[in-house]
Amino acid sequence: MLQQYKEAIEKSNIVSKTDTNGIITFVNDEFCNISGYSKKELIGKNHNIIRDPSISKSQFKLLWDTIQAKKTYKATVKNKAKNGSTFYVNTTVTPILNEKNEIEEYIAIRYDVTKEVVFKKELEKKEQELEELNKNLEERVTKKTNELKELNKNLEQKIKDEIAKNEEKQKMMFWQSRFASLGQMLSNIAHQWRQPLTELNLIIYNIKKAALNNQHKEVEYSYDESKKIIKNMSSTIDDFSNFFKPSKEKTLFSLKQSISEAILISKRTIKEEHIFLKTNILDINILGIPNELTQVIINLIQNAKDAFVLNKTSQKELQIITIKENNNIKIEIKDNAGGVTIELLDKIFEPYFTTKHSTSGTGLGLFMSKMICEKSFDGSLNVSNNKSGATFTIELPMKNV
Repeated sequence: MLQQYKEAIEKSNIVSKTDTNGIITFVNDEFCNISGYSKKELIGKNHNIIRDPSISKSQFKLLWDTIQAKKTYKATVKNKAKNGSTFYVNTTVTPILNEKNEIEEYIAIRYDVTKEVVFKKELEKKEQELEELNKNLEERVTKKTNELKELNKNLEQKIKDEIAKNEEKQKMMFWQSRFASLGQMLSNIAHQWRQPLTELNLIIYNIKKAALNNQHKEVEYSYDESKKIIKNMSSTIDDFSNFFKPSKEKTLFSLKQSISEAILISKRTIKEEHIFLKTNILDINILGIPNELTQVIINLIQNAKDAFVLNKTSQKELQIITIKENNNIKIEIKDNAGGVTIELLDKIFEPYFTTKHSTSGTGLGLFMSKMICEKSFDGSLNVSNNKSGATFTIELPMKNV
C-alpha cells in the first residue's frame, strides 16, 4: 500500500528530493516534464538549476531558514525551465528527520499553477487598464465641466455685449432661452449616465466573479463590454458639449445629423413621456448654423410634450419628416395633441406668451425658434392644425447649397 501511495503522489505531483546541502538526489517524471531537464541532468545538481533569476535573495533565505528550522515551507514559486521559459508551481518543502530528530533530507512536492498565475496577472493588467480608463473619463468629465463653466462666463459676457447693440431685447431673449436649455441638457446628461454606470459596476463584479472560476472567455467579453460603455459615455459628453459651442458662422451641415442630435438630447423626454416617435429625414446639406437648428427642433419637441401633458393625450405620437420642394426644404413636426385653438394661432409665436404655468415655461421657446428660422436661415416657421393635432412647419431655402 505504501508503494501505491508513493506512485499515486509521484504521478499526480511534481516531486523532488535534495540532501541537506540542496543537492538533488531524486526527481520524478513530472519534474522532468515541466523543467525540460532529464533526470541525469538534474540529479547531483544544486536545486538552483531551476531557480528564476528574479527571485529575491530574501525569499530564498526565508526558504532555507524555515526548512533548516525543521518546519514546512509553502509558497508559490517562479521557476525557469531549461529552454528559458517560466513556470509557476505551488511548492511544499518538508524536512525529513531521522530517529535522532536530525534532518536527513528534504522532499518537495509541487503542482503546476502557471495558467492560474498568468491568468491572474492578465486580470490584474485589465483591471489596471479599466482603472486608467475610468481615471481618464473622470479627467474628461472634469475638463468638460470646466469648459461648460467657462462657456457660461462667455455667454454672460455675450449677453452684456449684445444688450449694448440695437437688437438688445431680442438678443437677451435668445440667451435666456439658451440658458433654459442648458439646465435641461445637464439634467439629461446625468439621466443618460445612470444606466451605463450601473451596467459598468455590474460588469466589473462579473469580471471578478468569472476570474475566481477561471472563466477566461467571460472575462474577455466583460472587459470588452466595459470599454464600449466607457467609450459611449465619453461620446455622450461630446454630443452635449458640442450643442453649446458658441458659433455664429454659417456653414454647410447635415440636416439629418442636426435633427438627430436634437432627438438624442430629447431622448429622456421622449422616453419618460412614452412618446412614439416616427421620422423620415432626408440626408442633405443646408447652409446655416447647425446648433441653432438643433435648438429649434428641441424646442418643438418640448412644445409637443407640453401639449401632450396639457391635453392628457393617452397615445402620444410625434412625427418628424422632411420634404424637398423646388429650392426649399420643409421640416414638419406633427403631433396628435389636439391642435391649437383659433384664438391662439395668431399669438403662439409672441414673446413671453405661454399657456403653461409660470413655473413650467418662459414663453420664449417658440418666439426664439421663429427668430432663428428667419434671421439665421432666411426661412420661416409656421403652425397649422391637422386632423388630430398641430403641425409646425419649418421652411428653409436651399440657395447657395
